[in-house]
Amino acid sequence: MKPSKRIDLGVRIGDLVLKNPVMTASGTFGYGEEFAPYGDLNRLGAVIVKGLSLEPRTGNPPPRMMETPSGMLNAVGLQNIGVRAFIREKLPFLRRFDCAVIANIYGETLEEYERVAGLLSRASGVAALEVNISCPNVRRGGIAFGARPDAAAEVTRRVKAAAAALPVMVKLTPNVTDIAEIARAVEEAGADAISLINTLTGMSVDVEKRIPHLANVTGGLSGPAIRPVALRMVWQAVQAVSIPVVGVGGIMNARDALEFLIVGARAVQVGTANFIRPAVTIEIIDGISAYLARHACRSVTEIIGTLKTPEAEPPGGGERT
Repeated sequence: MKPSKRIDLGVRIGDLVLKNPVMTASGTFGYGEEFAPYGDLNRLGAVIVKGLSLEPRTGNPPPRMMETPSGMLNAVGLQNIGVRAFIREKLPFLRRFDCAVIANIYGETLEEYERVAGLLSRASGVAALEVNISCPNVRRGGIAFGARPDAAAEVTRRVKAAAAALPVMVKLTPNVTDIAEIARAVEEAGADAISLINTLTGMSVDVEKRIPHLANVTGGLSGPAIRPVALRMVWQAVQAVSIPVVGVGGIMNARDALEFLIVGARAVQVGTANFIRPAVTIEIIDGISAYLARHACRSVTEIIGTLKTPEAEPPGGGERT
C-alpha cells in the first residue's frame, strides 16, 4: 500500500527538507546500492551511508558480528572505502534517486573530521553530513569525542566550519552520564540537528571456550533490546534542545517509529531491522501513513511531540522521587 496523496509526510531537519521522516541508519544500509534490489530508494526520506573516513579502513578482525537475544553485537571497526572513493565510485549511483543522501563521517583527530567534511562539501549530491562522535580521540587517550561536552562541541564547530552550506547533524553516543548535557553542547557549537542513539557498549562470552564471541571483546549493541533506552534519551534530548532531533535505536516497524515521533523526534533512522527485512523502511513509511489516515491527520507533523505526560500522585501519597 502506497501512502495516501492526501497525507503530507514531509518534514524539515533544519534546512534539509525530506519527503518523509524515514531514513536508513549509517552502517546498516551500505552505500545504498546493496539494498536497491529490495525496495525503491526513491520512496525513502534519506539514505545515510556507511561511515566515511579520510582514508580507507579494513576494520577489525573477525568474528565481528553476532546475534544476541533481541539484538545484535557488532565490532566491525568502521570498515569503509574512504571518502574520496565514495565520492568517485558510490555517490554517482545514489544521485540517480529522488531521496536525500546524507554522509556519515568520522575521524580520529579533529583535523580528519575537517578534511572529510571539506571534501564532501564540494561533492555534488550530498544533502547533509551526520557526524559520528563515538570515535576515539587519539590525542586524548582514546576517549570518544562524544563522551565529553567540550570535545563534542569542538568537533561540531570544526565540522560546521568545514561543511560550508551543508547541514550538520551530530550523532550522539548513549554511553554517557547526561545525554542532555552533550546535546546542549553540540547545539551551542552550531549543530543543525542531532541524532541518537548510537549503539550501547556490550559483550558476549562463549562459555565452552571461555573466550569472547567478538575478536574485539566488546562491541556495539543494537536492535529492539535498546529501543526503550533510545526512546528515553530521545525524549530527554527533545526537552533539552531547540534544534531537530532524529530518533535511532531498535526501530523494527511503524509502531516503533511512531513512538519516537510522538516523543518529539522529527524523523527516525532504521538500522538493524534492515538485516532482517531489507524492505522494512518502505513498510514503515506505509505504516506511518496508514496510522495518520486512521487518526484523520493530514500531516505527520500533527503527531510530532504530542506525548501526554500527566502528573500522577505517587502510590500511598508519598513524595515524588
